[in-house]
Amino acid sequence: MLGSEGVGVVVDPQRDVGIYLEEARNQGLWIDHVIETHLHADFISGHRELAALTGAKIHIGAQGGAKFPHIAVKDGDQVEFGRCRLRFLETPGHTEESICILVTDLERSAEPWALLTGDTLFIGDVGRPDLSPVRTPQELAGLLYDSLHTKILTLPDAVEVYPAHGAGSLCGKKLSTERSSTIGMQRLANYALQPMSREEFVHLLTSELPERPGYFALDAEINREGAAPLSELPPLSMLSAPEALDRQQRGAIILDTRPAAQFGAAHIPGSIQIGLTGQYASWAGDLLGLGTELILVAEEREKVEESRMRLARVGIERVAGYIEDGIAGWIRDGLPVEQVPQISVQDLHQRLAEGVEPLQVVDVRQPGEWEGGRVAQAVHMPLGKLTRMLGDLDRQRPVAVYCRSGYRSSIACSLLRAAGFPEVMNVVGGFDAWLACKLPYAQAAGA
Repeated sequence: MLGSEGVGVVVDPQRDVGIYLEEARNQGLWIDHVIETHLHADFISGHRELAALTGAKIHIGAQGGAKFPHIAVKDGDQVEFGRCRLRFLETPGHTEESICILVTDLERSAEPWALLTGDTLFIGDVGRPDLSPVRTPQELAGLLYDSLHTKILTLPDAVEVYPAHGAGSLCGKKLSTERSSTIGMQRLANYALQPMSREEFVHLLTSELPERPGYFALDAEINREGAAPLSELPPLSMLSAPEALDRQQRGAIILDTRPAAQFGAAHIPGSIQIGLTGQYASWAGDLLGLGTELILVAEEREKVEESRMRLARVGIERVAGYIEDGIAGWIRDGLPVEQVPQISVQDLHQRLAEGVEPLQVVDVRQPGEWEGGRVAQAVHMPLGKLTRMLGDLDRQRPVAVYCRSGYRSSIACSLLRAAGFPEVMNVVGGFDAWLACKLPYAQAAGA
């Protein structure tokens, strides 16, 4: 949010727009403009609801084909309010309609001081170029190179950079945890901005693209139309354990939002665990899709509400309800539970060293993590591809799963158990703990 002389502008709003309304009241602002840097694929935007509540005008790139009332912006178009001036740059590459926004504070200087880059330029990375339904990744990567080198990198080094995402977003590969930087710092430190030809840049961006989550295309289309207000979602129902079991048997998925250790100690057979502490909604969208009916397991009502909201942010709306009293209610009604043993890296190393059991070790990290170092006996099955690779595992042999810290491996363990693997173990602390204990590991050739 930007504000000047009582007027506010919101850029790339999340779906639950109440935070902007509250902040605007606190700052004495009236939101008069909403700007979308592109049609987001990884979350549902609140642009339409925010505009409906405030009367704000929505601005979006002219190439977006937006189907809601909007102002289609092109290179050089401007919005002025108070002592602030915003100038739009068309920067296709991440998507065809991507724009960046040059911010000038006239009280400070007549020259721009900041650039809101959306998903075109991140801190430490650039946007993935594979989100177009009509252009190839190579074509988009070429457009991104042109946008970076003819527009963004021509700006002064002191211009501050504010992207739409930080670390954890699936729209890039190497996003920094930093929330802002400068053009000069990115020119020096960003791997994608180092001197190279257009052809080298295209190869760099497209040779090892991570798999695109299936819900991305759906989210982009929802954003093209403009999502329905959150107030239109039906209230969550509290379900008894027998009611939840009946719905599960009819195709609903029970989604356990508790931490890995609690899930491992006791969980509902066939349930999928995705902990609220990590990239919860992104993994739910990727692994479960947008159309699956879900039933939530959480220990507190506040966690249920948080879960529902975060799911809605990525477009998951078919949440039938939550189980009364969570796993305790399930056990109280005499229904069965299962366990996933949590083993330490020392235990895993000892079992592998002894070699007395046919243990299968599965690494569910991304390819770049795998190449940087791995347990020598492991097989690589990235979490997003795991369910398609289950045929490569022997269901009669025990499976130990690890990731970087234990979050993704717990999700993977729940998927394996739901798929009928009888003996599955989650490696606590993951590969970070393996390294911390100075246990031997393998590396890719040349690493």
